[in-house]
Amino acid sequence: MKQNLTVRLDRETIRKAKVLAAKRGTSVSALVAEPITESVRSEEAYEASRRTALELLQRGLRLGGGRLNRDALHER
Repeated sequence: MKQNLTVRLDRETIRKAKVLAAKRGTSVSALVAEPITESVRSEEAYEASRRTALELLQRGLRLGGGRLNRDALHER
């Protein structure tokens, strides 16, 4: 469900926004909504990636190999 949001801008900015929206074949509302929507999506994606990375760090990663003792290290 969509809701309205009031944004206060100076008259010149509003005039230019109307011209820009007309050039793009869209509304001023859509012109304003698009970058806000993208910012929210980007933040949500970042947070999901952050949670995944932190979970991996908590679990640790198996990088192969086993424990080496001092003698085995010196044989290398």
